[in-house]
Amino acid sequence: MPDERQSILWVDDEIDLLRPHILYLESKGYQVTPVSNGADALELVNQRSFDLVLLDEMMPGLDGLAVLEAIKARRPQLPVIMITKSEEEHLMDQALGRKISDYLIKPVNPSQILLACKKIFEARELARGQSVQAYVRELGEGMALDLERLDWPQWIERYEQVVRWDVELDSIAEEDLRRGHRAYLDELNRHFGRFVESRYRGWIEGGPAERPLLSPEIVPQRVAPLLRAGRKAALVVIDCLRLDQWMVIEPLLPEGARVAREVHCAILPTATPYARNAIFSGLYPAEIARRHPQFWQETQQDDTGKNRYERELLLDLLSREGLGEKLLQYVKIFSRRDAEELMRQVGSFAELDLVCLVFTFVDTLTHGRSRDAIIAEFAQDQSGLRAHLRTWFERSVVREVISEMLRQGRAVVVTTDHGNLQVRRPALVYADREISSGVRFKFGNAPRCDTEQALLLRDPAAFRLPQEGLLKTYLFAKEDHFFVYPTRRHEYERQLRHSFQHGGISLEEMVVPLVALEPGA
Repeated sequence: MPDERQSILWVDDEIDLLRPHILYLESKGYQVTPVSNGADALELVNQRSFDLVLLDEMMPGLDGLAVLEAIKARRPQLPVIMITKSEEEHLMDQALGRKISDYLIKPVNPSQILLACKKIFEARELARGQSVQAYVRELGEGMALDLERLDWPQWIERYEQVVRWDVELDSIAEEDLRRGHRAYLDELNRHFGRFVESRYRGWIEGGPAERPLLSPEIVPQRVAPLLRAGRKAALVVIDCLRLDQWMVIEPLLPEGARVAREVHCAILPTATPYARNAIFSGLYPAEIARRHPQFWQETQQDDTGKNRYERELLLDLLSREGLGEKLLQYVKIFSRRDAEELMRQVGSFAELDLVCLVFTFVDTLTHGRSRDAIIAEFAQDQSGLRAHLRTWFERSVVREVISEMLRQGRAVVVTTDHGNLQVRRPALVYADREISSGVRFKFGNAPRCDTEQALLLRDPAAFRLPQEGLLKTYLFAKEDHFFVYPTRRHEYERQLRHSFQHGGISLEEMVVPLVALEPGA
């Protein structure tokens, strides 16, 4: 007897005539949801979780192939059985090219449908069992590593493997496995915090050789060489994007594009005013404050104002790189109106040397989760947030504009300023009223916190951060901690626990995607 998770969506414009088939499947223990058109089917796929779709190929409006393509864009792992009246080879080639699991030729009887469904479910259970075995094997290999002895390349290899499994486990309904995975990632972050604490200063001073590519080096090392070679380029920065989130949207990139993915390390604090300004300036925050005091506004309470001079910083960087003559367009997209205006203008960018685009949606969504009950409901955890971001990217102007940049023959560099982390444990901070308001990092006059929960930096210059006054101190939260004050402590704990934040030290916040895209041949 099938278990309660085996639910079937049946899409057919003559669904009323298939009532006997539906009753037969239900008598075998399956839950069947009938729908008579493609638009309603896609709406249901967005709203609910199904284990299988039975899809009529010939329907008015959205036909089966169009619905199949849309389903695979939203839920690539969802199996689909195509049911068709046609045996034409080219139609089946199209369907198979879109990765259907099976197809049946009408007329079909209930037993045929049942056998086709059972075959899909049995194959899925076998694959799930194999995935679990592979995960347990790789987890055991990872747990045998001495995490205290890993260097940067080894940390990246370990984290990328964990992230791939994080995404893979979304399709495996094994709650114990997911909890174990979460516990292992927590353990990794505990050791990674120690690793960063011991190595970070050496990284920003230029050594050792096996160190990460850091935020200020992205334009000089990944964009400037393209311009020097006479290439037209685009730099796309998607604010607050984690590596696992990129992995689920990467399959939606334009077909034929050549993709080369690496990672870079976001500087501390892993917050937009610091890491994104570092990308566009090619400088560390202390250097921005010294060279461009008119552009550095660390103490300003309005975060959006702290990045208002990115274009000016980028122009100065290009000039220092000997590329001051290059034609530049810089656009920041906050809203749907901004996105629509961008799409009206993007065709006119063809003759420009460099197009820089900043998209803030992910950061807005991430922070909105702690303020909006509706967002919190569908983004309860990392898996839910990933699924929503994939749906967003599929329909977003980001995807459209990347396609247009590639059509213009540009080399496209896609990255982010920092990632984000779901916080769980409060860390008490004792400070005066002048301390900054961050949840994962703070600065002020000698704030105090348990050093097991946060890195205390009494010498900001060591991390190339601005130093105004002898008592200025930074705090960076470790692992999954978030800062709260003794006053109204429990109120803030309820508000912030399980929210997504950034600014501190974790793999999710610091190890972020850096992707090079080239037009297809």
